[in-house]
Amino acid sequence: MGSKELLVDFAKLDLDRVIATQADIRRYNLQRFEMEQLTAVVYENIDRQLCIGYKDITPDEFWCRGHMPSYPLMPGVIMCEAAAQLASYFSQRYDLLGAKVVGFGGLEEVRFRDPVVPGDRLVLAVQMIKMRRGAMLVCRFQGFVRQSLVVEGKIKGIPLPIDTEPSP
Repeated sequence: MGSKELLVDFAKLDLDRVIATQADIRRYNLQRFEMEQLTAVVYENIDRQLCIGYKDITPDEFWCRGHMPSYPLMPGVIMCEAAAQLASYFSQRYDLLGAKVVGFGGLEEVRFRDPVVPGDRLVLAVQMIKMRRGAMLVCRFQGFVRQSLVVEGKIKGIPLPIDTEPSP
C-alpha cells in the first residue's frame, strides 16, 4: 500500500459537514472517557466501503503529560486505536460484521510518517477491503494532518464475545 493510493480527496471533502458527532459515535462504539479517540465523522460511502472522520488533538489528552513531556507526541498505538474506532463505527452502523462488539484483530503494514501533536486535527480514513460476516473484516487506513499523510496501514476487526450494547 503506497502513499500514492490516497483514500481522501481533500478537494472534495468538507470537514465542516459533520454527519456523526461524538454523541452519535457513542451509539455504535463502547469506548468512553479518555479512550474515545474520535471527534466526528464527516463522510460515509457504503458503496465504496469508505468512512472518514477526525480526532482533534488537545493539550488535555491523557498521554500528553507523560509521552515526552517537553514534546507531547501522539503515540502511534493511539493513532491506530483511532483508526480502529472509525472502522468499528462504520462496521457497526451498517452491521457489516454481524457482531454486537467489534474488537482489534491485528495490524499489518503500519507506517508512521510524521508526528501528531496537540493542536493538530488527525483526519482518518478507513476502507473495508475484505469482510467475512461473523468472522473478520480488514480495512486500509490512512491518517492525515494538514493533508499530509502521517500514518497508514491495515487493521483487522473481529467479533468479540461480549453481550452488551453501547451506553449513552
